[in-house]
Amino acid sequence: MELISPEGLRIDGRRPEEIRKFSCRLGVLSKADGSAYLEQGNTKALASINGPHQADDRAKIKHDRVLINFQYSMATFSTNERRSRSKGDKRSVDISQLMRQIFESAILTDLYPKSQIDIYVQVLQADGGAYSASINAATLALMDAGVPMKDFICSCTASLVDDKTIIDVNNSEEAQFRNPLLTLAVLPTSDEIILCQMKSRIHADHLENILNAGIKGCKDIYEIMHREVLNHIQEAAA
Repeated sequence: MELISPEGLRIDGRRPEEIRKFSCRLGVLSKADGSAYLEQGNTKALASINGPHQADDRAKIKHDRVLINFQYSMATFSTNERRSRSKGDKRSVDISQLMRQIFESAILTDLYPKSQIDIYVQVLQADGGAYSASINAATLALMDAGVPMKDFICSCTASLVDDKTIIDVNNSEEAQFRNPLLTLAVLPTSDEIILCQMKSRIHADHLENILNAGIKGCKDIYEIMHREVLNHIQEAAA
């Protein structure tokens, strides 16, 4: 399959360093302290926040900071594979632990000692970049809940096709296993990288280009997320 046409367009019509259509809404779940629904291309994710509240397990209480409980799951209908996906399967548990570490680095955890924040994310439809969409949805839900953070966390994927960098990779592009896949999460105002995960090997000569492309994608997504948060605040104050 030709991923980039002679005209320089990808199979979905985008330019190489163009993100997919990105839309999001905050406050979509009335019973949660914060929530967000996000569509990143055909990938869809729903996030909700409970807390800060008293820690459920007294043995896990952090006396100097808040306890972050992150639960990631994929809906059984999220992909073409109709197999059972429980919340406790190893893959979901591993991703949940990684996500927890990401958000612990950005949430001002010392403001809520001896308490707990629950972050729930479910991928409703997966068409590439499910991790990134989950990170972005959780960030928006935390903003909706009013949880203090150092910055937004914005995530995007990047890859390399015939020595050309592409960003916000969809499922058809991800399926080309010979291509490397970089998943990035950054704090956009400081350019701090808090997640840099590479799938497959890449020559060192290409690393800087793919990294810069991924950062650009994160910042493009940040502009949309930031604008939506401001709009949500203005609507709530009206």
